[in-house]
Amino acid sequence: MTDVPRLVLSAPSSGHGKNALAIGLLAALAERGVDVAGFKLGPDHVDAAYLGLASGRPGRVIDPRLVGVDRLAPLVAHGAAGAGLAVVQGSMGLYDSVGGRPEQESTAAAAAALRSPVVLVVDVAAMGQSVAALVHGFRSYDEQLWLGGVILNRVASSRHEGMLREALDDVGVPVYGALRRQDLPAVLPSRRHGVVPVVGGSADAVRAVRRLGEAVAATVDLERLLGLARSAPPLPASGWSPEEALGGVSAPATRPLVALAGGPGGSYSHPETAELLRAAGAEVVVVDPLRDEALPAGTRALVVGGALPEAYAEQLSANRRLCIAVAELARTGRPVVAEGAGLLWLARELDGLPMCGVLDAVGVSRDGLVVGYREATAQTDSVVAASGTVLVGHKEHRAVLTPRSGPRPAWSWDGGTPEGFVWRNVHASQLTLHWAGHPATAARLVAAAAPAESGPVPAGPGGVPA
Repeated sequence: MTDVPRLVLSAPSSGHGKNALAIGLLAALAERGVDVAGFKLGPDHVDAAYLGLASGRPGRVIDPRLVGVDRLAPLVAHGAAGAGLAVVQGSMGLYDSVGGRPEQESTAAAAAALRSPVVLVVDVAAMGQSVAALVHGFRSYDEQLWLGGVILNRVASSRHEGMLREALDDVGVPVYGALRRQDLPAVLPSRRHGVVPVVGGSADAVRAVRRLGEAVAATVDLERLLGLARSAPPLPASGWSPEEALGGVSAPATRPLVALAGGPGGSYSHPETAELLRAAGAEVVVVDPLRDEALPAGTRALVVGGALPEAYAEQLSANRRLCIAVAELARTGRPVVAEGAGLLWLARELDGLPMCGVLDAVGVSRDGLVVGYREATAQTDSVVAASGTVLVGHKEHRAVLTPRSGPRPAWSWDGGTPEGFVWRNVHASQLTLHWAGHPATAARLVAAAAPAESGPVPAGPGGVPA
């Protein structure tokens, strides 16, 4: 059991402003000196990155499909250790689930697993007294739900606000704040930039977060919200530990240096990736694929996480020195794990632009977006998983690769042809994993990267460490 004051922010559906509200709430409380932590329910790296920027500590993705329902509370306890408030930003509507399993994967189900009060953000721009019926319906739909109150967004006037508050008071629902239509402007950088403004330390991103914090501080009763968060019972779990997750894996005698693609503001991987790599015995150093012209001295492995945006193909291609260094690292048999756009970076070219040339494949961007979860089976022994291992990952990409897979595919799943490439110690696929859901990947990669003098490494088929 772990004491963590916490709130889950949700909404009737997407588009009510809960993302901007969550970021602003964290920024407003951080400005007041409260140690805060932000979490994104669902696979969205971008929202998590801005929650992290607002809180001053890593924003974390907690996704029941990717990490398992039983890990939600431990991951929150871990990521919010020592914090005075944890804010979990929900996904879509309160009872929605992309995978069709709302009883396990909806925001409401996550709130129940976390024993957390829910604050509903409601866009009331075209609504009057009916807000009471809407909120009452959400509260009554699930008797296990703890609806702590609402925050009203896009209120038209003081008279409008009074009408809404009176209606909600009639059904006994507290109102923690009311924002006017102009209070949450669209100040965040375009989503086409992905997490780059955060990872790269963009001043525009910092200003945008500060602006949202100022708006929330001026319109939301922060003390009452903190009081609600502090009324949450202890989390029903102790904090997740990367060491415990690895099950006591012995670290190599010499710590191999693993380069993690990112920038001064973080990496393109989930924060747990670096934590697991360190726990497995690696030294982790960030390399910026957009700016750094060389890998860190002594690099023995490279990990490119799935949050690297496809929109930066020109910058990736222009960094020829680093492309050559990555190709040489792969050619010499060092482990390289590339997810999402990282696979495109390793290809021969993308949209006519030369890339690293590690893989004999060509990428082309298309208008349609491929998005969704995949229950994938490893087709080849690799540094990521043993052949036959079944894992759940997430895909979100526009570019497609020809061929879709190499002679040794990375994954297969129902309804699709094999995908991805395993070549020497390279594992590349557009499927993104959450390593907290499969911590053995960190141990396999570190074992494959360890210098020979650290002792023999048991090998599986094809020379891949078991």
